[in-house]
Amino acid sequence: MTTAPMSGRKAQAARNDELILQAARAVFTADPGAPIAAVADRAGVGISALYRRYGSKEALLQKLCGDGLQLYIAAAERALRAEGDPWAAFRSFMADIVDADTHSLTLALAGTFHPTEELSRDSALAGELGERVFARASSAGVIRPDVAMADISVLFEQLASIRLGDEARTARLRHRYLALLLDALHLPSGTTPLPGPPPSQEEIEARWIPA
Repeated sequence: MTTAPMSGRKAQAARNDELILQAARAVFTADPGAPIAAVADRAGVGISALYRRYGSKEALLQKLCGDGLQLYIAAAERALRAEGDPWAAFRSFMADIVDADTHSLTLALAGTFHPTEELSRDSALAGELGERVFARASSAGVIRPDVAMADISVLFEQLASIRLGDEARTARLRHRYLALLLDALHLPSGTTPLPGPPPSQEEIEARWIPA
């Protein structure tokens, strides 16, 4: 079964929506306090076209984070479907999340809007799947035993904070430091004891509660 092509108006609306989301991600990761008009300017669309699709800045932020969660969920599901070497599956999962850049949204937007029930459900699913990916590698004895999934979440945020040069340069640098982190996580190389406990789930989730 083939999908019927969209009409000209629908195709234009779809293009506008993609432009809006790309612009919103760039604008709000750089400045979470930016006005929604800055998104329209960057996307090259009228403010009325933006508001027809997203009734408020909050709705746009919710959409961005919802899309990020879906990327995370898809990466975790791919890792869980992978057969063979558990370390290879975990390494691919880490690389997929870095490429998806989901944690740039966490760094910029945590606590700036009210999550919907759907976002809360997707967040819980993403957390559960990520834990399963981590647990499989941990059970196989390929990850140092004093590391928790919460540590991995914070490491993703540290990698997302790297922004140097253009997008291509930033991506290469993130993978450079991901390789260093993976060496530190992978047994038997990662053997220096870690000071202090990992962050608690309460500490991580508290950031999403608007002030």
